[in-house]
Amino acid sequence: MAEWITEFGRDGRPTTPDGGLDAPAFHRNHQAIWAVLEQFLNGRSGDVLEAGSGTGQHVVYFARQSPEITWWPSDLGEAHLKSIAAWRGAADLPNIRPPQRIDLSDPAWSVAAVDGSAPGKLLAIFCANVIHIAPWRVAEGLISGAARQLRDDGRLFLYGPFKRDGRHTAVSNAVFDTSLRSQNEEWGVRDIGDVEKLAQGAGFELAGTFEMPANNLILMFKRRGAA
Repeated sequence: MAEWITEFGRDGRPTTPDGGLDAPAFHRNHQAIWAVLEQFLNGRSGDVLEAGSGTGQHVVYFARQSPEITWWPSDLGEAHLKSIAAWRGAADLPNIRPPQRIDLSDPAWSVAAVDGSAPGKLLAIFCANVIHIAPWRVAEGLISGAARQLRDDGRLFLYGPFKRDGRHTAVSNAVFDTSLRSQNEEWGVRDIGDVEKLAQGAGFELAGTFEMPANNLILMFKRRGAA
């Protein structure tokens, strides 16, 4: 399978002999991201998939804040899977499962059992900095998988840069978009309307848009008609 993901602040710098990577973006955004996630996750329990965990630093931080939630990290790249395992090992938290390789472009992707334990229907899926650094079929696969695997009351959270009504929200995002498209014509900053249309086709509705650091957003989707 093709390694469609590239490294724009997700791979980080080597920090440990066992493959742990340190992403500068983590130190800038992890608290702001958690401030959004905890509005939904606080007081709940269940299984949450991080689709495209990158270095693994975010999932460790999130797991520390939410001991009642079991976190399932994943990625496609071997270097990232090794880094996730390193951070997980260092944290030694009981509510993080070993990382697994998931190719979101495969419409049949699923969360596999690990160490004899399999998740139930997912409380949430969190995906950061993936769909703009990948072909559109990855967004399609992510959302179709979310429709199959989320609980009726579950949420899908997408973090990253987005356009609004076909226009970039910042000059830096426009420059970034040009850089992405110059490397692969299938990549690029996605428009909220296009993502929302894709989600609606899978039975979701946009339930919230949250402003984040560095001209990023979090889009939160829920099942149509869910409370």
